[in-house]
Amino acid sequence: MSAELKALQRSAGAVFATFAGQELPARFTSLECEWAAVRQRCGLLDARFRGVLRLSGTDRTTFVQGMVTNDVAALKNGEGTSAALLTIQGRIASDMRIYTLAEEIWMDVPLQRVAAVREHLEHHIVADDVEFITDTDLWAPLVAVEGPEASGILATAVGAGVQGLPPFGHQECRFDGASLRIAAVSHAGEVGYLFFGPSASTRRLWEACRNAGAEPVGMEALDVLRVEAGIPWYDRDMDESTLISEVGLERAISFRKGCYLGQEVVERVAARGQVQRKLVGLTCDSPLPPPADAPLSHDGKEAGFITSALWSPARQSVIALGYVRQDWWDPGCELQVALPNGTATARVVELPFYKGIPHGMT
Repeated sequence: MSAELKALQRSAGAVFATFAGQELPARFTSLECEWAAVRQRCGLLDARFRGVLRLSGTDRTTFVQGMVTNDVAALKNGEGTSAALLTIQGRIASDMRIYTLAEEIWMDVPLQRVAAVREHLEHHIVADDVEFITDTDLWAPLVAVEGPEASGILATAVGAGVQGLPPFGHQECRFDGASLRIAAVSHAGEVGYLFFGPSASTRRLWEACRNAGAEPVGMEALDVLRVEAGIPWYDRDMDESTLISEVGLERAISFRKGCYLGQEVVERVAARGQVQRKLVGLTCDSPLPPPADAPLSHDGKEAGFITSALWSPARQSVIALGYVRQDWWDPGCELQVALPNGTATARVVELPFYKGIPHGMT
C-alpha cells in the first residue's frame, strides 16, 4: 500500500487489518453505517482483496476453456462470466470471474488464491501457446463501488457511463491520464463495479469516488454484506475439499461445453441429482454468532457445521452459512448449533438472506 493511500484512508477513520497477507481497511466508522452505505447509497471498497491473472497467446481461449467450469469460448471482447477452477477430483481450487479482451483473458480471483491458481494452470501448459503477463501493477484491482447509486457515482467520478453494462461486462475508460477497466461485478449483492488499472492510480481514484459521494467501507462490513447476499468466500465457506455443487455455484458451470478439468465428477454429481451436503443459510437465536466450524446437530445426530456467522443488520439477528446434510437442508428445518457456553437453535432458510437488486453480478 502506498503511504499516500494509507494516509488518505486513515484520514477517513480507517483501522487496518491483514487480509490474505494484504493490509486493508477493516473499518472506517461503524458496521451499521458502512452497511447502510452499500445497501442504501454507494459504498467504496479498497479492492486489493482481489487479484488478477492475465493470459495471452494464440491458444489462450482453448486452454482456459479446457481448464474452467464455464464456457469461455462463447465470450466476446468485453464480456465475462463466473467460473471455477477444479482439481482432477472435482474439488474447488478457486472460484473466479473471467473477462475476455481482444488479445488477453483475465482471471479475477480471490487474492489468497492467485499463486495457487497460477501454479495450477502452469502445471497443465504443455505445448500450448499461452503466457502469463507479469506486469501486475499495470492492471491491478484498485477500488470497487457498490450500491443503488453506484452508476451515478461513477459518472461523476470518472465520466464513465456504465448503466448499460451487463453482468460481468467490462469496458475501458480514461482517468487522470491513465487507462482503467471497469467490470460490472458485485461483492455484496447490489449493483457494483470493480476498477482495474495502474496501482499508482489507486489514491486518485479513491479520492475521486469519495468526492463524488461514495462512502468508505471496510472488510468487516463487506463480510456482513456478502453473507447476507449468500456469497461464499474461499477459505471460509469453500476450499479444496469442497465440490462445486455443494457450495451452490451452479451458475458458474456450463453443462453444454466440452471437456474441462474435473468435469467427470461434476457430471456424475449432476446425474445423481444431488450431493450429500450443501451450503445453506441459517438464522440463529443466539445473541452472539457461533464460531466457525461450530457443529450442527438434529436430535443428537451430526447434521453439519457452520462456516461463517455474524450479526445481520438486514435481518436484525445472527445469520450464518454452513454445510448441512441432505436430511436436514430443507428451509424451516431446525438444528442445534454448539456454542462455547451451551447450544442455540439454527433454522435453515433460503439464500440470500437479503435480496438486493437482482443482477447476477457475483
